Amino acid sequence: MSSNFKRVSWRHHTNIYEVNLRQYSVEGTFSSFEKELPRLKEMGVKTLWFMPITPISKEKMLGSLGSYYACSDYTDVNPEFGTLEDFKKLVSTSHKLGFKVIIDWVANHTGWDHVWTKDHPEYYEKDDSGGFRAAPGMEDIIELDYNNPDLLEAMIDAMHFWIRECNIDGFRCDLATWVPKEFWMKARTQLDRTKPLFWLGEYDALENPDYMEVFDVAYSWSWMHKTEDFYKKQRDITILTNLLHRYESQVPKDTSAIFFTSNHDENSWNGTEFEKYGEMARALATFSFTWNGIPLLYSGQELPNLKRLKFFDKDPIEWNGDFAMSDFYRKLLDLRENHPALASSDLKVETTILKAPTDNTILAYLRKKGEQQVLVILNLSPYPSKFTLIAHNMKGEYKELFSGSKKNCSPHTQFELPQWGYKVYYK
Repeated sequence: MSSNFKRVSWRHHTNIYEVNLRQYSVEGTFSSFEKELPRLKEMGVKTLWFMPITPISKEKMLGSLGSYYACSDYTDVNPEFGTLEDFKKLVSTSHKLGFKVIIDWVANHTGWDHVWTKDHPEYYEKDDSGGFRAAPGMEDIIELDYNNPDLLEAMIDAMHFWIRECNIDGFRCDLATWVPKEFWMKARTQLDRTKPLFWLGEYDALENPDYMEVFDVAYSWSWMHKTEDFYKKQRDITILTNLLHRYESQVPKDTSAIFFTSNHDENSWNGTEFEKYGEMARALATFSFTWNGIPLLYSGQELPNLKRLKFFDKDPIEWNGDFAMSDFYRKLLDLRENHPALASSDLKVETTILKAPTDNTILAYLRKKGEQQVLVILNLSPYPSKFTLIAHNMKGEYKELFSGSKKNCSPHTQFELPQWGYKVYYK
């Protein structure tokens, strides 16, 4: 599948840090978050994704503060976070520090008292009684009608507002495949004329490959579910490697999947990365930052945050000033940014899954661009392991990322890893 859209080149080495502003601090404001930028820059964060910053509908609101995803006005900011001027300043400061900024865009639905419900009720789907149609299983939101061409133009105008007024760099599009692809095609065609944008769609890259014509990046839900099952139920590495082969062969080559161990939905509803993956969490994070995709970090993972954050109520991350995982992520982010073999969706990078014939819980792969190589070895089991890797292009001296130790490798080198261990060698 080819695309007529020109995709931003910075996507190859970027990473994404998801900002849950409400829970980021006791203040939970744009201004308070701005103070964190130098720390995040030092850690190696490149792209900031802000969960929806628009005002929240009061009618049928859930909890004491409501859902970010029940918008009441597409061209205003949630007063909980500050003012539009505060956000403009945050984006400007972020840009000066070298960050890209994307915002969450909820195009499928709005809250019950969105300004359009009064000014343009024709933009909405109606139920059998002629009232607004509630979204299935989500009583605080109502469905928009994408058969109305005026809605399409109004939605694109609202998206353009944030580019024009705040100079954002792209969108994370909520429930992207619940909205017709034709809308996204039209929106990207028009909005990319203002500036080249980065487009992240919330759907699995394997399940809706046609939407990759529009989006640069999509999710890896299939991988997320399989790895959790792998940890909790059945450990056979071929289950994971077969899925990775699918991502490599079925996701269009100029696009990517994002890989992660946590995000706002998973943390709040299904558990922290430690609840889901236990002692495998670090090895899985190492994978997310070194496989052919774009890595995602969620607010507080650098702490690490050990609690589920409430979704509809105030529940700040309990920062302690330690940032115990920050150095771990910094090393991975630095290598990913600077090593040519870790570029995402670069057609010149080869990714090869390697076999460890004596251990079916070892996930190993070699990423190669010319003579530049990164070798990743993960022991996804509760037992230490000694094993040989079969890798015909592996030759010479490699340096290990976390320990700094050096190792001479050949096509049949023996390796040793502790339980749930991980090593990243590069040359």
